Amino acid sequence: MSDKKTLTVKLVRSPIGCKASHRATVRGLGLRRLNSQSTLEDTPAVRGMINKVAYLVLVV
Repeated sequence: MSDKKTLTVKLVRSPIGCKASHRATVRGLGLRRLNSQSTLEDTPAVRGMINKVAYLVLVV
């Protein structure tokens, strides 16, 4: 059985003009273009990435 928790993250603002590390974090989350969504496992590392770019993404 799969008891792993997941998070769905959606890119709602463009990373153009942001720091390079923030753009890399968005790509690391699996997001490419606006309104793209990615379903990720709920781990501390993923939560840290989401917190870093919280002004660009929305957790659905």
